[in-house]
Amino acid sequence: MMRRFACASKETGQTNSTNPIYCSPSDLFRSASSKASSKEMERIDNLFYFYASRSSGMIDPEGIETLCSNMEVDHTDVRILMLAWKMKAEKQGYFTLEEWRRGLKALRADTVSKLRKALPELEKEVRRPSNFEDFYSYSFCYCLTEEKQKSIDIESICQLLDLVLGSQFRAQVDYFIEYLKIQSDYKVINLDQWMGFFRFCNEITFPNLGNYNPDLAWPLILDNFVEWMQVKQS
Repeated sequence: MMRRFACASKETGQTNSTNPIYCSPSDLFRSASSKASSKEMERIDNLFYFYASRSSGMIDPEGIETLCSNMEVDHTDVRILMLAWKMKAEKQGYFTLEEWRRGLKALRADTVSKLRKALPELEKEVRRPSNFEDFYSYSFCYCLTEEKQKSIDIESICQLLDLVLGSQFRAQVDYFIEYLKIQSDYKVINLDQWMGFFRFCNEITFPNLGNYNPDLAWPLILDNFVEWMQVKQS
């Protein structure tokens, strides 16, 4: 037999305690689920304010370092960049409350322990082909720290390449970094060149470069890199 509960009237939103009505199991489930979700968000918010700077109202670089320390993860670990991607964080080294809520709710993490345990699954999610190109593009844009900045210096690009692509395309990344450090034609890299190298890694046989066609729409820096590789190999 269905139990009797006092439920809110749909018309008034008020609880009718004098004349209780029957609640269906789905009503009770929705109510419990809503309360649980509200409690989870409260814990996520409390966690945010624990790490946030009072002056900026955001989690700043110092707060992120403290978070990483508490998770026992190095702040240079690629998974921290993946966490920023999951939050859709816009400013490097800073998390807003909205970004924090978005990321931690999606990861179902309302404690530091849960967040640390969510990182391996997050990495798997990012490394899926359907997501990785977006993450690769995001990692470049996330490092544009100045207004209207469209390129990144060579030293920073080398570090970013190693962090983001090194585990998947070790040989290509190592040779390209070596080339970038000895060449003198380019002092910065733009998004088109950055994405071009990702395409290069996925499409071109390496190290023989047999299917590289300079007549196709490759960034000039990659034509130069291939010429450098061919000279090096000969």
